[in-house]
Amino acid sequence: MAYNFLRAERDQPFLLPPDLRDWLPQGHLAWFILDVVDQVDLAPFYRAHRDDGHGHPAYDPKLLLGVLLYAYCVGVRSSRQIERRCHEDIAFRVLAANQAPDHVTTARFRVRHEQALAGFLVESLKLCAAAGMVSVGVVALDGTKLAGNAADKANRTQEKLEAEVAEILREAADVDRHEDRLFGKARGDELPEALASKADRLARLRQAKTRLEAEAAERARRFAERAAASAAAAAAKGKPPPTLKPRARDEAPNPKATANVTDPDSRLLHARKGRVQGYNAQAVTTLEQVIVAAELTQDANDFQQLHPMVSATAATLAAAGIAQRPGTLAADSGYWSIANLTQTPDAPQLLIPPARHGNHGQPRKDGRRSESKSDGLRAAMTAKLQSEDGKACYAKRKETVEPVFGQIKDVRGVRRFMRRGLCACAAEWKLLCGTHNLLKLWRHTVMRPVATPATA
Repeated sequence: MAYNFLRAERDQPFLLPPDLRDWLPQGHLAWFILDVVDQVDLAPFYRAHRDDGHGHPAYDPKLLLGVLLYAYCVGVRSSRQIERRCHEDIAFRVLAANQAPDHVTTARFRVRHEQALAGFLVESLKLCAAAGMVSVGVVALDGTKLAGNAADKANRTQEKLEAEVAEILREAADVDRHEDRLFGKARGDELPEALASKADRLARLRQAKTRLEAEAAERARRFAERAAASAAAAAAKGKPPPTLKPRARDEAPNPKATANVTDPDSRLLHARKGRVQGYNAQAVTTLEQVIVAAELTQDANDFQQLHPMVSATAATLAAAGIAQRPGTLAADSGYWSIANLTQTPDAPQLLIPPARHGNHGQPRKDGRRSESKSDGLRAAMTAKLQSEDGKACYAKRKETVEPVFGQIKDVRGVRRFMRRGLCACAAEWKLLCGTHNLLKLWRHTVMRPVATPATA
């Protein structure tokens, strides 16, 4: 019996040097990334390197940028995983020109060029605009909770932080006394490894403690300002100052307040499926699911983010050279507030369902409530949302910004930041949004029908 199979000759050496251009099919995402890197401004990356030719040769930032962009597009963000892929994955080997940067090189590149990578959101927007994909007549705003690179079990109250700091300082003092007995005034060996590892922890503990102290001082300042304003108003009327109590929400001391000792900038946020130790990621998207603004905040609620995101949208569009500004912005009821609707400068038409929270007037003796300042705004917004145009515009929201978060978190598997600290995570969030735009542009380019004499 003779089988007719294609032979697997794994020990057959190449007779000619392999051509990397034959390793991947035309239209592959890796080739698209290389074309993108050729078009973006690389001056911020090269500025960090000396240009006199001296020193040990480094990896070309153009090469590392291509590898990192592709890695983020396919959901590989660990520097060790990227190093492994540069050995095992054909697309990564093509992007790395058959080299294999180690994980330290990739991690340092990401840290060193943090702000330049964050600016890639603007570069991606420029490319999308050049392809005719950016139309900002109607945009949608929303936020999603992303976990930080820290566990919620690392939260400590101020009392526990002070106890841990005191314990570490006590251990350090014991070691100092022991070394003084052994070496006198002479220099001894370096700090023991057990305490050396605690030095970094002590710095993070102190940072978390400082944050809690600052928050406590801010709460006290709010109460003092309100008490002073009330006393001044009473004095103007010839009355004694009223007796006020600190509001539990934002003025009274909060002994249960905690800070995270792994990432002190992160916050314990309430999400749909429980609590998340991380950040609140905000994004503004077009009807084509192109992200035109991205910011990161520590605030648990969204209602304070409308004005910053409107400003961020205008700034990002201006940086990308796009003159058009949004005409309508749709957001969920989490962004509802009187200040957002009346005090947001240069705001487009807002479509925000009235929230159930807020002041609805004071109860009267007849059981009804008095008229509230927001009654007129609620009625006007409800009428706007119930109109034909309002219904059509707001219905687009579930097809724009919500799927974008699903594509980032579920398809690409991004549910936790790799970096620590607000600035570092904000830069990573903008890089994630920029690579999201790249994927949209790649699919737009690949799936665009080729013009023929019959269709041209």
